[in-house]
Amino acid sequence: MLAGTVFSLDFVTFQAWGQTGTLPCGTKAAGFPAFVQAFKQQAAGAGIGRAGLEALEHVRYAYGTIAADRNQRSFKLSFEQFLHKRGAAAIIRRGRVLKRQNAALFARIEKQYGMPAGPLLAIWGMESAFGSQMGKQNILSAAATLAYDCRRSQFFTGQLYAALQLIDKGSLRAQATGAMHGEIGQTQFLPLNVLHYGVDEDGDGVIDLIHSPADALASTARFLQAHGWQRGQDYQPGEPNFTAIEGWNKAKIYQRAIAYIGQQIDAP
Repeated sequence: MLAGTVFSLDFVTFQAWGQTGTLPCGTKAAGFPAFVQAFKQQAAGAGIGRAGLEALEHVRYAYGTIAADRNQRSFKLSFEQFLHKRGAAAIIRRGRVLKRQNAALFARIEKQYGMPAGPLLAIWGMESAFGSQMGKQNILSAAATLAYDCRRSQFFTGQLYAALQLIDKGSLRAQATGAMHGEIGQTQFLPLNVLHYGVDEDGDGVIDLIHSPADALASTARFLQAHGWQRGQDYQPGEPNFTAIEGWNKAKIYQRAIAYIGQQIDAP
């Protein structure tokens, strides 16, 4: 398999879900098992395969996910305080080392997507501390719980279908863990974004954003390219490529941090 392959994963399951409609949502754990069984029947009709359907048998109501979803807070720190809290100095130091150690990988990504290493390393460092903190919540249980929960059921039903399709394709294990909302891997992609933007950069035939930093970084570059990244343009606030960074995270302070940390890593 050639490095940098982009798989054309089908979206039949997601389209079929849109045609069949949503199942009744709930706000209490007691209704979750019935929801899962009803969803399993719907998913079978929508084209989810054996591996995905069997994985649904093992999902559990994710209390931690619901707690995290209910307690999201806006950032109230100054920019300097936010950088300190997120360990920006350590990310910059480690990012410079990783840039040197993986020069060939970042050269390939820049050739393909027009993106320097700095912002990718900034995202990698901020999202998972370079793969050392990818989360401990079962990804499928998180997605299923949020699909059942009434707060954002439609959005996360799409994510649940995407996670099941990734399991069918071998890009995600049913037992895989991630962040509280089902984010996956080194740069914390939601499942549907893996389907849209996933890249097999290491050429092993599988898009694996958990175990393959190369796949995760190339997929992140493809995401940013799709959100407006322009080759050769700057990515600081007010510059053309800052728009692509805005597509990564809605929090203004987070966007500024990516741009700042990336600039420091890319500095000569």
